[in-house]
Parts: sequence; C-alpha cells; structure tokens
Amino acid sequence: MVLSKDFLWGGATAANQAEGGVLEGGRKLSNVDLLPYGPDRKKVAAGDMEMLEWQEGYYYPAKEAIDMYYRYMDDIQLFAEMGFKVYRMSLSWSRIFPDGDDSEPNEEGLAFYEAIFKELKKYNIEPLVTIAHFDVPLHLIKEYGGWKNRILVDFYTRYAKTVINRYKGLVKYWLTINEINILLHQPFVGGGIVFEEWDNKQEIKYQAAHHQLVASALATKIAHEVDPENMVGCMLAGGSHYPYTCRPEDYQESINRDREGYFFIDVQARGKYPNYALKKFERENLTIQMEAEDKDILAASPVDFVTFSYYCSRTVSAHPSDYEEATGNLFPSIKNKHLASTEWGWQIDPLGLRNSLNQMYDRYQKPLFIVENGLGAFDVPNENGYVEDDYRINYLKKHIQALKDAVEIDGVELLGYTTWGCVDLVSASTGQMSKRYGFIYVDRDDEGNGTLERTKKKSFGWYKKVIASNGEEL
Repeated sequence: MVLSKDFLWGGATAANQAEGGVLEGGRKLSNVDLLPYGPDRKKVAAGDMEMLEWQEGYYYPAKEAIDMYYRYMDDIQLFAEMGFKVYRMSLSWSRIFPDGDDSEPNEEGLAFYEAIFKELKKYNIEPLVTIAHFDVPLHLIKEYGGWKNRILVDFYTRYAKTVINRYKGLVKYWLTINEINILLHQPFVGGGIVFEEWDNKQEIKYQAAHHQLVASALATKIAHEVDPENMVGCMLAGGSHYPYTCRPEDYQESINRDREGYFFIDVQARGKYPNYALKKFERENLTIQMEAEDKDILAASPVDFVTFSYYCSRTVSAHPSDYEEATGNLFPSIKNKHLASTEWGWQIDPLGLRNSLNQMYDRYQKPLFIVENGLGAFDVPNENGYVEDDYRINYLKKHIQALKDAVEIDGVELLGYTTWGCVDLVSASTGQMSKRYGFIYVDRDDEGNGTLERTKKKSFGWYKKVIASNGEEL
C-alpha cells in the first residue's frame, strides 16, 4: 500500500462560498460578502473599486451561497457516505466577532461551529479548520483599513485564541490563513484592502503581509499552548512555474515567480524572512515597518506542516508579450502548448502536482497536505438529473496517481488530500455557480435561481471507492 493507513482523504469548502446566512445568528458582513457577480468582481477583489456595502443592480452570490448554514447536517451525511476521513472548512470571522473588534465573541456563532464539529465527530470525520479564509469583518476595513493596519494582528489573535480554546478536543488540525499569497494579487480578498490613487501598492501589500505573518505565528503559538496535540499549518496558492524556453532569463523568471509565493511559506515554515525578500524591499525602496519583537515571534513558532492548493502549473517568460496568455487561479501565465486546458483556460498538469510536492518537500522538510485540487467544469445533468462527470474523474484520477508517485517514488511525506468544492459552491474567482467542482450537484444557477437540492454525481461513487481502497483503486 502506497499511502499510510491513516492518510486523510476528504473534501474542502469555505464559509464564504458555501454557508450563506450572512446576517443570521448575529453575524455581520465581511469583505467576501461584497464581491459581486459580474465584470466588476475583479476590480473589487483587487481593491481598485470600493464596494463596502451592497449596491443596487448587483447580485452578491455569498448572501445565500449554497445555504450550508441551514443544510450542513445533510451535507455532512453525504460526506460521511463517501467515507471522508477529514473535512477542510473555514470559520467566518464575522460570525464569531461580528465587527472584528468586539469585546466579547458572539455565542450563537461559536455554538454553530461547535454543532458542526460534533456532527463531524459523529461520523469520525476530522475537521481541518481554516481560521481566516479570505475573510475580514467589514467593520475592520471601514474603521482600520484592513490588514494594512497593525492593529489587526491583535484582533486576529484574539479571534484565534477564542476559537482554539473553545474547540479544544474537537479540532486538532488548524490552518492560520488561506492562500496567504493571494494578498499580492487580490488585496481586498486577501486583506480587506482598498487602495487610494496615491498609494504605494507594493509597500502596502507587503506591510499587510508582514502583519499576517506575525499574526499567523502568534496563532500557531496559541494553538500549541492550548493543546500540545494541535497541529498548525500554513496555506499557499500553489503550482510551479515553468520557463517557456531554455533561455537562462526565462529560467530566472520562473525562479522569481516561484519565490513570490514561497516567500510567505519560507517565513511561516522557517521562522524568518529569506534574504531574497529583504533584498527585494531594499531594491524597490519598500519600507516595511517591523516591531522589535517581530523577529522573535516569527522564529519562535514555525508551522507544523505545509498545505497548498493545486489546480494547474504556470508557464512564464522574461518576454511574456511574445506569447499567448493563459489563465490559472488569478496568476498570469503563458499558454503551454504541451498541456490541455479546462473550460476556464486553466492548464491541466498532473505531473505538475508531483513536481510541486517535491519542490516544497525539498524546501521545507515538513509534512505536506494538498488541501485543494479539483476541476471546475460546466456540469449538465441528463434527463434524469444525473451528472456523468467522467472528465472530473479522469482529472482527479491522474492527480491522485501523481501524489502517490510523489510519496512512493520520491519519498514525500504527505498527510492527506482534500478535493476542492466537494459539494458545488460559489466560485471564488468568478462568483459563478456554473463553474462546478463538486461530487454533489447543487441546483443553483449564476443568478441565484434554483431549489438548492443536492444530487450525487457519477464522481461521488468513484471517490467513495478511492477512499475505501486508500487510493489503490482509481
């Protein structure tokens, strides 16, 4: 058997893409509730268009999402039927601290997640909990400017301390901040940041990143103090960069682009800033304010394991304008003629997953966990309402084989694998429901119409067999 008997198979969702109920149970709005469906979504996400309240003429898919707030018991039952060992989910910060700076947490919000964890335990499903998944309470943005303000370190650590204490014995696996490097690409999503015309965007983004890195280390410290059994991970939007040609400058560009994301994990896993980042700040005249104690905070609490999302690899060149562009999880890329693409232009590269696993394991020598991997596709139910998603099965089969090769042939230490969007949910990048990832079809369209009824797809039964066989039967 390639994978260990306690390998954690499961699926992943995020509160803002699945829960809905954004004003239920004492919850207040957060940044991700204000991402509209349509052409303005990217501008809002990037912090280039201010939208700090719901506006007429826009549809906000997070408002109801797939209504997991009311349907979580049914969904967990379906996850259990597939045989999940782990369910990766996130907490909504504004469900616990509605304004973010409240003196006391919202008990109704705390009780809601406690009920979810107890339901998961009933089926022997281990929760893997992301403390902040693209989630900043709106009040913290309006009042303090989001993560560009150092004070968010205090608000986040109080939130982390509250939930880590409250769920002691129910949650063992924690992730501090989801896809932390997305902060550089979508600062409103990653950090609740809205830019002014005159802002030095690079400086603000890296200042916010510093605050998040300090907050992450403090949360890791808290988790270890509350329960030595707790395991804390960091989370990268992953995927290796290939040089488009063997020109040395293309290879150098691929190193530079990999480092852009690895920078965050270098700090979280190794406990200090890498020299290349310090040189970048110096070269670009970026003044990043750091407190005297920050160095010690980062050094004292590196994470226990490293997690990442993987959907595609990316191809780069020192001369990108010479080539055709491709897309892929918010990162610019050149079209790689050796790879097929999804319906959204994301390039399909199972071997790239093995390469990424090796790069990260060589770099950090810590256990890894693939916490997002999946195929976004237009799923069309047949006349019986059934989705025959062989294309998804084929995609996942090849990626699971790649991770098995990384473990068996290369010796990578891998804790588990959770597919993204195990139940159809709102797409983070586009706000669409039609960009579906799940094993479970949800009757909902891009404009918010539909019954929200859940139906098993063909891939549901396939993944059940994969888990039952511990990945031996693909």
